[in-house]
Parts: sequence; C-alpha cells; structure tokens
Amino acid sequence: MKLTAPQTAAPIVDPGRERATAPARRGRGPHTSAWWALLFVGPTFAGLAVFYLYPTVRTIWISLNDMGPFGRPTFVGLDNYAKLFADDVFVTALRNTFVYSLIVLLGIPIATVIAALLNTPGLRGRGVYRTLFFLPVVTLPAVVALVWRLIYNGDYGILNQALGYLGIRGTSWVTNPHTALVAISVVGIWMGLGTNIVILLAGLQSIPDSAFEAAKIDGAGPVRTFISITVPLLSPSIFIVSVIGIIGSLQVFDIIYLMLGNDQNPVKPEVRSVVYTFYQFGFGRNQYGYAAAIGLALMVIVLALTAVQFWLQKKWVHYE
Repeated sequence: MKLTAPQTAAPIVDPGRERATAPARRGRGPHTSAWWALLFVGPTFAGLAVFYLYPTVRTIWISLNDMGPFGRPTFVGLDNYAKLFADDVFVTALRNTFVYSLIVLLGIPIATVIAALLNTPGLRGRGVYRTLFFLPVVTLPAVVALVWRLIYNGDYGILNQALGYLGIRGTSWVTNPHTALVAISVVGIWMGLGTNIVILLAGLQSIPDSAFEAAKIDGAGPVRTFISITVPLLSPSIFIVSVIGIIGSLQVFDIIYLMLGNDQNPVKPEVRSVVYTFYQFGFGRNQYGYAAAIGLALMVIVLALTAVQFWLQKKWVHYE
C-alpha cells in the first residue's frame, strides 16, 4: 500500500489585492518613453537652436536696425531692405552671382559624361581616375587660388604660353574685368567636378544592367543609349547635383576673395558676388544692419530657387 502525502487546498488569492501589492514596473509608461526620446534628440535640437535658430533670429533683428561698430542699434524697420534693390552695388553683385551660377551648372553635363566613362565595364585604373577627379574637393581653397592665379598670370602663366604656341595672344585673365568672372567660373566647375562625379557614379551603379541589355538588343549605339537610357534613369542624381550646385554657387566667396583681391586691394565691382558684398559691408564698412539684410535676401533667393527646382522636378525627373 502506497502512502500519499496529505493534500492541502491552494490558498485563495484575491486578484485585486495581488495587483495592489505587486511592485510597480518602472520605465514602461508613455511619459518615461517620451523623456528617453527627448534625452536622445535633445543634443541635436540644442545644436540646431544654438548654431542655426538663434543666429537666424539675431540676424533678422540686426537687419531691422542701423548698427555701427560701437553705437547702439537704431530701429529703422524695413529701410535696409528698401535700399537693397536700389543699390547698384548689390544689383551688380546679384547679376554676377547668377552669371557665375549658370556657368558653373555647365559642369553637370561634363560630370555626367565623365561619370559614364568611368562606369565603363573593364576600365583599368578606375580608382585612380576617381581619386584624381576628387582631389580638388579636398584641396584647400587657398591652394586652389594660388595654383590658378599662376595658371592665369598674364606674364608667365601656363595658359597664355599654351595660347602663344597657337598664335593667340592671351590676357591677364583675373585682372581683366571682361574675363575675370568667366575665369573664376572655370575654377568653380573644376572644384565641383569631383563631388558631381561621385554622386552621378552612385546613380549609374544603381541602374539595372537589363536596361542597357535591352537597348543593345534593339540596336541602340553608345550615344543613343546614353541619351535615351542613361540620362533619364540618372535624372534623380542629376537633380540632386543641380540643387547642391546652385546652392553652393550662389554662396561663392572664397575663390573670388583669394584670387581677385583682398582687404588692401578690393575686388572690382564687375566680379563681386553677393557674399563678397555682404562681407564688404559687414566687415569692411561696419554696416552690420545693411549686411544682415543682404544675407537674409540671399537666403530667401536660395530658398526660392530651391523650391522652384523641386517644383520643376516633377516634369523631368523619373523615379521609376
């Protein structure tokens, strides 16, 4: 006969009492999750507020005042903005900046052709070519300006020597007001070529090979394939390059300042850009209110052109 232990009845536990006495779980509520999210995004918001939001608000306030180097600000309202488009200096600088931007945009088709050539299967030394084209991007603007000033020199420049062998008499490219803006634009194209090629190469490598194979089966040659297949499928990357190029070209300053003048020898009005005019009024003449108005006007122009580009992309950019 087997002996079994006496069975006792299980204690009856009140569910309400168990929930009341159970330790509260921490870190599970929605408020705690919100605090954790704020903790992680807080440094980013703080950086944006300190380095972007506050300077923008401060610049708007300065643009509404007449401020000298030591005097107190005098509120003038929109007078600084009213003087902008009546000022021949600003209007000329704005025209020069637009001309420079249009010329620099010619580097996009050049970069597209070069990127297509670098994407050719079986090309030897592809990495070397990419490095050479990208070198101007990582080179200091001061070094770029020095090298190109030597190239453009009217007396012993390499460019004039090459033209002399062809029987063409060169000029002093950076001091001649008729050629200085074009000469600077060529340097801008050269400096931006590396970035454009890298972005376009990434876009080319995302195009499926089946599209090129279908074009080859249909009997399309290299030129026809490039125009009908490569460019339409590469249009999203071309759009990105165009947006970046216009924003960067509208803010040109360093090359103009380093190649065409300095504080003792200011840049001639025929080649001044908007940012150089901002620098001249703000740090040369200490007219901070007017300089702030120039900076904000440029910001509005950049935003407007960028918005127009995003609106026009629906008509020529293909994302399929």
